[in-house]
Amino acid sequence: MRDRSESAGRHDTVPLDLSRPAGPDDPRRSRQVEARRPHSGRAPVGPPGVPRQREPVPDRRRAPLAVAAVINTFWAAAVVVVPILALALLAPAIWSAGPSLGAARIGLAMWLLSLGTPLSTSVGTIALAPLGIGAFALWRVMRAGVHTTRAIGARGNGRPRHAVVIGAACGLVYGVLAGLVGWFVNSDVVGVAPLRAALQGLVLGGVAGILGAIKATGSTRTLARRVPRVVRDGTRTGVVAALLVIGAGAGVIGLAIATHYEVAGKILEQYKPGGAGNQAGVTLASLVLAPNFAVWAASYLVGPGFALGTDSVVRASGVAIGGLPAIPAFAALPTGPLTGVATMLLGVPVLAGMTAGWLLVRRRLRPRQGLVPVVHWGHVLTSSIVAGPVAGVLLGIACLFSGGPLGDGKLAQIGPDALRVALVATGVITIGTVLGAIGTRAARGLGGLGALTGRPASAERPVEG
Repeated sequence: MRDRSESAGRHDTVPLDLSRPAGPDDPRRSRQVEARRPHSGRAPVGPPGVPRQREPVPDRRRAPLAVAAVINTFWAAAVVVVPILALALLAPAIWSAGPSLGAARIGLAMWLLSLGTPLSTSVGTIALAPLGIGAFALWRVMRAGVHTTRAIGARGNGRPRHAVVIGAACGLVYGVLAGLVGWFVNSDVVGVAPLRAALQGLVLGGVAGILGAIKATGSTRTLARRVPRVVRDGTRTGVVAALLVIGAGAGVIGLAIATHYEVAGKILEQYKPGGAGNQAGVTLASLVLAPNFAVWAASYLVGPGFALGTDSVVRASGVAIGGLPAIPAFAALPTGPLTGVATMLLGVPVLAGMTAGWLLVRRRLRPRQGLVPVVHWGHVLTSSIVAGPVAGVLLGIACLFSGGPLGDGKLAQIGPDALRVALVATGVITIGTVLGAIGTRAARGLGGLGALTGRPASAERPVEG
């Protein structure tokens, strides 16, 4: 009895060779057993104590580029257009103006306007693009580029050439859709140039699609390695500075509306006789134009300001306001030049540049493999100088797209002067980035950034950065 128990114990404690696949020693026998075993859809069960072996998942068939681009880009456009159409069909003012076909045309015209396509109406040319809708539309095209990249199996291949082809395919589909919508919208109510709409959709959709495909293919690092480090750091710092200035503009607008909420409420009450639908429409229009207002406020902080018609100019040095449309957001407009403590707002762009410069050196000081890199003075100075023009160009482009005419009357000129904003912002932000970067680098030289890097300054071993 004792011998049998010992034999059973020895049998239960046989060591398993996990380096060999589970199953019989003879591979041919294993294949025969698996062939006779009925397929249950579950992974095969091995001996006790050994993890179940997963069956290999067959590779999914890759979709053709044309099919993937059409499906994903069409869906990207539908996500934006369908809500606009629904709101247009439900708006009481549009219902009273005509049948549902006219409402549909007006709704689709708003989508084309957000892409920068001018509209010809009875009051003149309307080209003030709502950046809220436009930014959402371009973001959806970027996602279409990502999904198309995944569908054709190019995800993570690191090839910029594939990203360009995928983005161009998405842009081509988007341009065709915009051209067809422009052909449908063009009527006696709203005039649209279908070819212009197609070109706008092709260019903007192509750029957004390429950006999304670059992200999905992982080509960012491939492209970054081809660009000098000074240019990379300067571009990144300039983008951060521009976003900080626009964010500050949005904060100023929000604070001004909050402090003048009574005036904004009175403006909104003017639409009360038309019903709640009119008030909702004005509120919605203010929301989709909120990015425009943020850019205008940024141009005000930079210095040149912006125009609200042929007889209205708003800048820090002086304000001249004529007849304006009744929009609640206009309650935040200043009534005169900046005085006293308010003049400190003009230092916001410099402060944004200093923050971006600090982040530049802070990122260069990030420990790598347990070592804190050395940040050279030449690299800091050159990168911060490059950041200024980058931020100025970005702010100028934002100002260019944020303005446009609202008819042929007094509102024929709305928005900032893009060139002046770009030039002034370049100089102001360059000063800020240089001060911030040099100050941070000087503090690093004195050993004052040990806490920022998470390591005591005395224990740091510098490496080349």
